[in-house]
Amino acid sequence: MSHKPVNVIESGWRSHHSEPRERFAEHIVMKRMNMKLVAFLGDIRIWSGVLALVLSACAGVRNPHQTGVTVLDASEAGTVAGSGIESQDIVSISDYMARKILSTPQVMNAVTPPTIFVKPVVNNTRFPINSDIFTDYIQGRLLSQSNGKFTFLARENMAALEAERNLKREGALTSPTDPYVQEFLGADYILTGKLTGQSTRTSAGTSDFILYNFQLIDTRTSAIIWGDQRTMKKQSVEEAVYR
Repeated sequence: MSHKPVNVIESGWRSHHSEPRERFAEHIVMKRMNMKLVAFLGDIRIWSGVLALVLSACAGVRNPHQTGVTVLDASEAGTVAGSGIESQDIVSISDYMARKILSTPQVMNAVTPPTIFVKPVVNNTRFPINSDIFTDYIQGRLLSQSNGKFTFLARENMAALEAERNLKREGALTSPTDPYVQEFLGADYILTGKLTGQSTRTSAGTSDFILYNFQLIDTRTSAIIWGDQRTMKKQSVEEAVYR
């Protein structure tokens, strides 16, 4: 027995014979086109989401300006961050300590500008930092704001200074003064800094507490004429790598 192919539009029209055949056929065709369009748009949305995920994974850093490098102020908190010591922490702590030192009576009221030696900051946290950043930044802030109230000693350059003095003593270099007279200045005060940290780590993330402690010490009496502390606590879900 042979079977004729079933015409869906024809059979559908017979069940809805109150509607003209041409209009019913047009309705069926449009319905099929709308279904295909919806499926096509759904595929576009899916692939757009996949592409966005891939691009964000490749980019790693949010960059609203779509440039190779985003330039930030050192006092700003960037999108690349962790629970450790960041640039904005160094800037804010150094600025705070410099302001406090400038208001110390023993220093600001001295008749002769005192000589100060800034020791490298001692880092007792789990985060590796370049201690020269703290030393240089605090010293720079004090120099720019003290109006000549301080004289800082370049102890980190002692090897080069001693070599220069020895060459003058040997006659290899000229000297406007007697090179055998000891003219290297001693420090009236020593500025010290120490960073101490305490860390907590669980499956939920990492928490770090850091204590910033600075002191100004009289080298003649060993008295601490000024001291101040700042604390900071941060939490992060993902562990950042500090170098």
